[in-house]
Amino acid sequence: MKVLISIITWATIILLTVLLFLAVSLMVIISFPFDKKRKLAHMQCYWWSRAIIALNPFWDLQVSGLENIDREKTYVVVANHQSLADIVVLYATCMQFKWVAKESLFKLPFVGWSLSLTKHIKLTRGKSESIRKAYKDAIHWLRKDMSVLFFPEGTRSETDQMNKFQSGAFKLAIKEKRSILPIAIKGTGAAIPKNTWIFKTRVSAKLKVLPAIGTEDFKAADYVHLRDIVWEEMRKSSE
Repeated sequence: MKVLISIITWATIILLTVLLFLAVSLMVIISFPFDKKRKLAHMQCYWWSRAIIALNPFWDLQVSGLENIDREKTYVVVANHQSLADIVVLYATCMQFKWVAKESLFKLPFVGWSLSLTKHIKLTRGKSESIRKAYKDAIHWLRKDMSVLFFPEGTRSETDQMNKFQSGAFKLAIKEKRSILPIAIKGTGAAIPKNTWIFKTRVSAKLKVLPAIGTEDFKAADYVHLRDIVWEEMRKSSE
């Protein structure tokens, strides 16, 4: 029975993702003259996220803290990272943002193509030139009042415990005087089966948007202190 349900679940996810790519492509064509930020194309990911979460019988997602998002503000968003399912669940916030995501993700059929069409930020880890370009791209979007989302752990955590945060997002937030919006994710590490395609257990995941942390009182040299404050707040919310 689990094999059959898994086949249906994956087929549904693939179909929805193909439909997402078609919807994003159509929206880019229709809105090209007046939507340079690709906001309308980005919004197509909202229904895609809701549909995948609702139709996957193995997933149960609880979202809280949406009242902490001021839709009129621009943030440096930071989220912990446990699996590829984080991409799906973060769209449940219905926020406008640009991901800073590893370049390999953009090569995935349909999902990656959609990311490229919506102008998200590519990053090749370990290449200083790519890191500098991603940083410049992030500044570009923030100055155009578009939030930017980072996974400051740099890579997915293998456990429910967060890895140490890298400093780039916090340096950027101080430099551009943008508030940090922390988003704590729990439980997605088991949302996508490892070493198999068969879903075996029901996964309860949580996404919690924490209150924003202003950076007005932080100096450039204070980025480590800011990073540690955010890490601790996210750790406490994940317990």
